Amino acid sequence: MKMCRFLRYCVSHCLHAAMTRLEEVNGEVSVWSSLRWLGYLAGLNLLVAICLGLYARWEGTAESALLVTFILALVVLGIAIVLYYYFNMERVSLILLHLWYGFLLGLLCFVNPAALEEDVKERAANYLLLASLALRTLWALLERMLGCTRYRPAFLTSAERSELVGFAAASTVLQSQQSVSVAVLVMALAVVILTLRMKVFLAVLSFTCFVAITGGPFIKSLNITTNPFALSCFFSQLICDPLMDFYFSGLSVTERWRSLLVSRALWRRLSLLPLLLVEVGFIIQAARRLSDSDLGYLVIPGFVVCLLFWAICHMVFIITVWGFHTKLSDCQRLCLSQGPEDTSLDKVMASKGMRHFCLISERLVFFALVSSAVVAALCWQASSSIFMGMFLLNLSLECLFHGLFYELGNSLGGTCVGYAVVIPTNFCSPDGQPVLLPPGQVHELNRRSTGMLSNIQRFFACHLIENFGCDYSTSGVTLEALQAKIKSFLELRTADGPRHDTYVIFYSGHTHRSGEWALAGGDVLRLDQLLEWWREKNGSFCSRLILVLDCDNSLPWVREVRRVEGPYVAVQGATLARGSSVALEDPPQLG
Repeated sequence: MKMCRFLRYCVSHCLHAAMTRLEEVNGEVSVWSSLRWLGYLAGLNLLVAICLGLYARWEGTAESALLVTFILALVVLGIAIVLYYYFNMERVSLILLHLWYGFLLGLLCFVNPAALEEDVKERAANYLLLASLALRTLWALLERMLGCTRYRPAFLTSAERSELVGFAAASTVLQSQQSVSVAVLVMALAVVILTLRMKVFLAVLSFTCFVAITGGPFIKSLNITTNPFALSCFFSQLICDPLMDFYFSGLSVTERWRSLLVSRALWRRLSLLPLLLVEVGFIIQAARRLSDSDLGYLVIPGFVVCLLFWAICHMVFIITVWGFHTKLSDCQRLCLSQGPEDTSLDKVMASKGMRHFCLISERLVFFALVSSAVVAALCWQASSSIFMGMFLLNLSLECLFHGLFYELGNSLGGTCVGYAVVIPTNFCSPDGQPVLLPPGQVHELNRRSTGMLSNIQRFFACHLIENFGCDYSTSGVTLEALQAKIKSFLELRTADGPRHDTYVIFYSGHTHRSGEWALAGGDVLRLDQLLEWWREKNGSFCSRLILVLDCDNSLPWVREVRRVEGPYVAVQGATLARGSSVALEDPPQLG
């Protein structure tokens, strides 16, 4: 009886200690740690499935190479663990681990003898692959729903690159032509991942075409029996994160494309060489369709016409990409010259007219994309895996560039040019006649006006607004001189030829109660006169005119511009607040 009480005491004491420790741990462990264990479980499930699948293949085929691969997989796993925990080489160990994951999944996919269909261990491995896929998807989804994901501006992660390289290396067990086709397909998958992660406009179209062609005619054209579970696990494991990032990622356009926008000009220009090779390889594979003897008489002339259209569109496409890299290099140099803390690359690209360039380039790349689709439809080869792989790679690359120009064209600001007129405001008597000021007030008035002029020039420079001029006159400006200057300002165009997106006019000076600008010689400038000049110079363009008024009677123009229809015009004015005690207030500092 005493022994039972002692055992009950020990058990209850141990349970109490365990529950107390569990509560302490739960208080310390974050949601991220719990989700990380779910990811570890998915990885462990995948590792067991791979080992079980390799063992089943070795047992069914008795090939010593599979046994050696199985032993090497365990050795690599041990090396990765040692590097991770004992040498703090986390990055190297993860790259090594994911490289072998991709390679072993490729072996499971391509080494699939028919005798394994009824094998119990093979079925268990397939179920484990599906369970790993489900856990991996659940982990990625919960991470994003609970806000535990840190989105970084990267094209491909090191894990994705390693698994892609490993899978392509595993395809060497096939014949040379099949191995090349799989390698091209892996490159196309990498670009599809890019299109999803960059959230390009045609990413869903590119992804849908990839899934439809890979899951159907491409696998059939390889003439091999693949393991659909291993293939689905590999593709889904890579597509899962970018597909969810397409919906959940909150990075801006320039943040997503930062890896490209901040890269060196030499590497960006050298990247055109692989693009050229892909384009030439695609058209060569498409031309092999002409060797078929069952072609009709209209196919060859149609192909020649499409080839001419394709060549023109892609020549323009390559020139456009080269021009983009040139303009981006100019923006990088300007951004570096002003210092990283002074201005951002977004403002620099906007001031250099990158938005207009991207809007035009997006249409040019779309024509290149359409021409590739027409050539592929005319020369479709369902029996050629290399042709379908080249088509998917070419389609994904052109969708990627189209998305780049489309996103930048819709997110970047436009070019802006500014003109300022500063006239010192003098005190007036009630009848409107000027009042003679003491020397101290004259000095203060001039100091305030020149300070305003400096602030406007600094404002233009800070926001990268092209400075057309800042006129300062103590004796006033005549209507003829102001009209000539404003019309010249409204006619101004960018260095590339098109009009600026925004024209800013700043005025600080005398006004009448109706809002009209009081000029020298008793002349006035009304709002309808200014709008008439704007309609004359702007024409059918969609440029904007912004009037910034630093004067006492700006409210009438603010009210009047609301009734204006047609041109894009905005007026920024100010009203003076009335205080309860005039004696305690500072005098209004207009001008």
